[in-house]
Amino acid sequence: MIRSASRPLPSALPRPAVLPGISAGMSPRRFLLLHALWPLLTLAALSASTMGLGGDFWLADRFYALEGGRWALQNAYLTEQVIHRFGRDASTTAWLGAFAFWLYARSRQALAPWRRPLAYLLLATLLAVALASGLKSLTNMDCPWDLSRYGGEVPFFGLFDRRPPGLDRGVCFPAGHASGGYAWIALYFFFLQARPRLRWAGLATGLAVGLLFGFSQQLRGAHFLSHDVWTLAICWFVALALYLAMARREAPLAADKRGAPAERASLEGAGR
Repeated sequence: MIRSASRPLPSALPRPAVLPGISAGMSPRRFLLLHALWPLLTLAALSASTMGLGGDFWLADRFYALEGGRWALQNAYLTEQVIHRFGRDASTTAWLGAFAFWLYARSRQALAPWRRPLAYLLLATLLAVALASGLKSLTNMDCPWDLSRYGGEVPFFGLFDRRPPGLDRGVCFPAGHASGGYAWIALYFFFLQARPRLRWAGLATGLAVGLLFGFSQQLRGAHFLSHDVWTLAICWFVALALYLAMARREAPLAADKRGAPAERASLEGAGR
């Protein structure tokens, strides 16, 4: 019996997942609500409380007072040598280790499922640090230790305030060192692709290292709390945007590879 050509052919395979690692019950809209909208609203609330309502000064005033009216921990061994210098080198070493693992995975077929997640992790961390560092030269904001309020020589100028001519540029917003820690929140999306059950451990790792780096720099007088808040936001949204971009690029490829044989089989069955 010949089937009617007007009837649509049944799909032999389900639609490929647009977002790797996401359960079938979560729609892309809900994913964006949880991973984009809520973080954006949190950023707005924290920015309003730290930059708009004086939370930055409230916290920095207390750190400054606890250290005896000076930034006593600015050059301390723990904060400068261990957390700042060694922490920066450790983050760089971790990135190089991931790069080496990616190269090794490219030469071993058994590790093929790790190649794309590792490439994502390398790009996400690198882009986040580069963007945070690049913005520092554009935002023109000073560190707390530069301000006359905390023993420096410069009055405070907000993000959108106009600085007088001749005043040296500020290069302290967002927080460059903290980005070396917060960039690793990309581990959340890395494990979402490779080992979804470990995604929360990946997120906790990035948050813990970023908080350690950021809190240490605040104790040194290098940054306000809002600097770290924005650094975290930059790292998160870079990681999210790259995850979505790579997932959308992967979906059509998966559809082509899986759909073509199924379509041929359906056509052959229709002609019998």
